[in-house]
Amino acid sequence: MDQSVDRNNTGLAYIRETARKFLDRETSGGLLLIAATIFALVLGNSQWADAYHHYLTDEFIFEFSEHFSFGLTIEEWINDGLMAIFFLVAGMELKREIMVGELSSFKKASMPLLAALGGMTIPALIFVSLNTGTENISGWGIPMATDIAYSLGIIGLLGKRVPSQLKIFLVALAIADDLGAILVIALFYSNELSWLFLGTGVGIFILLMLCNRFGVKSLIWYILGGLALWYCFLNSGVHPTIAGVLFAITIPVKPKLDSKILKERTAKNVAALEETDIENRDPMQDIRQRKILKDIKTDTENSRPPLLKLENALINFNAFFIIPVFAIANAGVKLDVGLLEVASSSLGLGIVLGLAIGKVMGISLFAFIGEKFGLSELHATLRWKHIIGMGMIAGIGFTMSLFITNLAFTDPALVKVSKISILIASLIAAVGGVTTLLFTKPKTEN
Repeated sequence: MDQSVDRNNTGLAYIRETARKFLDRETSGGLLLIAATIFALVLGNSQWADAYHHYLTDEFIFEFSEHFSFGLTIEEWINDGLMAIFFLVAGMELKREIMVGELSSFKKASMPLLAALGGMTIPALIFVSLNTGTENISGWGIPMATDIAYSLGIIGLLGKRVPSQLKIFLVALAIADDLGAILVIALFYSNELSWLFLGTGVGIFILLMLCNRFGVKSLIWYILGGLALWYCFLNSGVHPTIAGVLFAITIPVKPKLDSKILKERTAKNVAALEETDIENRDPMQDIRQRKILKDIKTDTENSRPPLLKLENALINFNAFFIIPVFAIANAGVKLDVGLLEVASSSLGLGIVLGLAIGKVMGISLFAFIGEKFGLSELHATLRWKHIIGMGMIAGIGFTMSLFITNLAFTDPALVKVSKISILIASLIAAVGGVTTLLFTKPKTEN
């Protein structure tokens, strides 16, 4: 019994460590994202703006042979390539949360899921009500998004003034929101389909699922398959970032070596190590010691779930490179559209009202309804003002909103108005959320 508890605690500790790393890096990554956004805006409105936009359209080509080369513009490599890795990480986070985290049971998941549903539905309805019958209607998905990195970065600035449970709630809500965004992109923002590439991609996905089913644990095979899956989706008409999510689904959760076998093998290796002359010789002098220690290291690595290994490997890259680079490539919009023009445009108004007001309305209303109907309950450390403040901060749509803007519109004028509207809405949401949370006392205070 005790041994079983020890094994379970070891596995859970590694999962909790993965979740903690994710939360810490998303928070600090959010602060870096703010700096990247400011840098992009300064660059996009400087004397170097033309060169900045020109470089983004330069093509970067891989030549594998004289008969086969593959290239995309730098902007496409960022939006279609790096963002596929972003969605891969989002997919792994979602899978982890469903299995052992805040979405692992109905009781845990119900309130953030309902809040996420409200936070997507109400903004979309506000946008549609203002843009029905216009060429702007394809942008209805823009105000649905929540930027998890930006939101956590803003909340991170408040430190201990914000209950830790509110950060966990925001993570769960934003991950569910990401799932909604993924479905919206897959179903509504795909181009004309190439059935050959789509069918090949589906075949690769099935093959990777079979690898998982039959116990293949080596990540290299999944990574190679994931690259092939991305290439097929890139040419299929379905946005290639969806390949990142499908890839995440296929990655094994169970480790190559379970905790029971690890304990038995480690005990044997420790016993074997004690038989060597450890008092007088170190591993540099004793080949047998080196081999035993190498075996222990290999066994430890094999006891880690492949999903968590890959997620841990990509967390820093995602938070500190992909998201800031995406911001630099996409946020450098020229600020030559005035507030009056945004406010008088149904497109701009739909985005601003959707993100700055629709988000907090939807999140708070659906969470409240869930509690009143007994579907969910508010955590004991939280007040409803915490949910309202967090709902405002969730109105920072930035990364995902910019991403959907690029899919929704090809007209540069509409893209510009959309991006400026997203920046305005995100600023309003951030200021409103921070102010609300600063004036919300912890639950323990009267």
